[in-house]
Amino acid sequence: MNHSDLRAQVTSLAAGMAAADHSPDVQLSQTRHRAALVASWRIAPGSTVLELGCGQGDMTAVLAEAVGPEGRVVAVDVAETSYGAPVTLAESAARLAVGPLGPRIDFRFGTDVLDPSVDFPEGAFDHVVLAHCSWYFASLGQLRDTLARIRPWARRLWFTEWDLTPTSGDQLAHLLAVLIQGQVEAAGSRGQGNVRTPISRETLLRLLPCTGWTADGGGPVDTEELQDGDWEVAACLELAGRQDRLAVLPDPVRQLVLSQADVLRAVAKPHGNRALAAYSVTAH
Repeated sequence: MNHSDLRAQVTSLAAGMAAADHSPDVQLSQTRHRAALVASWRIAPGSTVLELGCGQGDMTAVLAEAVGPEGRVVAVDVAETSYGAPVTLAESAARLAVGPLGPRIDFRFGTDVLDPSVDFPEGAFDHVVLAHCSWYFASLGQLRDTLARIRPWARRLWFTEWDLTPTSGDQLAHLLAVLIQGQVEAAGSRGQGNVRTPISRETLLRLLPCTGWTADGGGPVDTEELQDGDWEVAACLELAGRQDRLAVLPDPVRQLVLSQADVLRAVAKPHGNRALAAYSVTAH
């Protein structure tokens, strides 16, 4: 499916998401971003796709549209069905299940592919997708093990994540919010936020050969429409006010985090913080 075909379906795809009932404009921009990504990938109708970190299914819906009625998307997430707000994973999946894309999607929540009981035959999938989910991993080692685990299952990898290298000063608030959250997690105060192990593109490229993958393409990904800059600034400032999360940190780390949060408050805008760009890497 080419870009123009997917682009023509963006409005209906976004409207089919449960989150669209709460924030239709936000959902539309998120779906448009993912449709542009998938349109740039070589995912033919009839393909089988394994998606890791599917969350509420923003990318899942676009992938299901791309593979067509003869294709299949197995959408996996370690989170339980009750996770998510204002729409839970269960509610979002249920909405997709009763729509036209439902027969093409197999949601598997509460599923860790590192569990030995989770297995697929060699070459079971044409593609495996990780889109804006790698920072959720608890550690770089967990991401490494996951990439190695899925290597026999799929022929091609499509990986997309935020780029830690800002291209302009108005992206610094998003960057600082990400780095602060990563520091808190790395220092041992574990939570359930979006940012747990922020890694750079260069780190990913160093990691891939160790897991059996060979990078063969990729490039920058436009994120101008996305609201994630605002979301991460808000999440970081909320974290900086959580005494239960900060109390377990070594005092030097806690003081560093609080000082950086002061800087974030000074540089962030109330609304409209520009998101970092993203990048895409393809591998075989």
